[in-house]
Amino acid sequence: MTHTPTVTVHFSQAILQAAQRLGLRLPEEWAAPTHRDRVDLAQQDRLWEHFCRAADDPLVGLELGLALQVGHLDTAGMILMSCETVGEALESLLDYHPIVGEGGDFLVADDGPRVAVRYRPHYATRRPERVEAVLASLLNLTRWSTGDAFRAQSLTLRHAALGAPERYRERLGVPVVFEAPHNALVFDADQLRVPLVHANPALCRHLRGLADELLARLDHRALSARVGALIREHPGWGKERIAERLGMSGRHLIRRLADEGTSFKLLRDTLLRERAEQALRDGRRVADLAAELGFSDESAFTKAFKRWTGETPARFRGDRAG
Repeated sequence: MTHTPTVTVHFSQAILQAAQRLGLRLPEEWAAPTHRDRVDLAQQDRLWEHFCRAADDPLVGLELGLALQVGHLDTAGMILMSCETVGEALESLLDYHPIVGEGGDFLVADDGPRVAVRYRPHYATRRPERVEAVLASLLNLTRWSTGDAFRAQSLTLRHAALGAPERYRERLGVPVVFEAPHNALVFDADQLRVPLVHANPALCRHLRGLADELLARLDHRALSARVGALIREHPGWGKERIAERLGMSGRHLIRRLADEGTSFKLLRDTLLRERAEQALRDGRRVADLAAELGFSDESAFTKAFKRWTGETPARFRGDRAG
């Protein structure tokens, strides 16, 4: 069954509240209160299109992001604010952002002195405005949750400025770089240790249990099947790269696979063994196969194959040839 991406209704309500403050007429499908927990991404697209067209402000997405509150982020927002440090909150963001919306992924890139929280949207409708809303809310809520102790270095955007560039600096309080390689919030690595003023480890653990159940309901496809498909497509990828593609941290990937009674190592070994055995039956060269499957050299592949099957590749091929 194909999974339909959704967004929490609380985030949609933030847009509706902003529209009401601006005196904008709402789309007919949003005229009556909704009792749903989730909204299809396609419907969210229509809401954003109407909102941006009706607003007389090119930076309406930025302003919306600055107005977002923790409650608009559903359970994920409560988890983020109850973490102990900025670093822990970012790990939770990687794990639980689909609760807010499945329209994009986050990645934390650490190059030593600087950290960049990158955002990769999957939608096309009003992409610049929505990206600005996401990154503005990330900056603003991080400041709020640390009692304004968090210090960002810059915010980078892949698109050109939608309005006067100086207005971005005025509203965000940090330099903004346009037409950059990534949409990202950039800050010094020491900011990861900044404590959160509402830290509550017991509450955070409880909320993570609830959030794990919600994530499991969001996507009815077994995670192991999705991981397996990525391993088949990219046999040389490791756990972290697979987790990044799935929009979660490596730690969370391990935990969710364990809930399904398996592990990344077991899945990868099983799939690589099947691929290697078939390739050897087809007469493939061991050196070529080792490189294709992501091993450093032929010797490393031979050791792994012997661990899987109890035989060397040469012995395996010779037995089948006979």
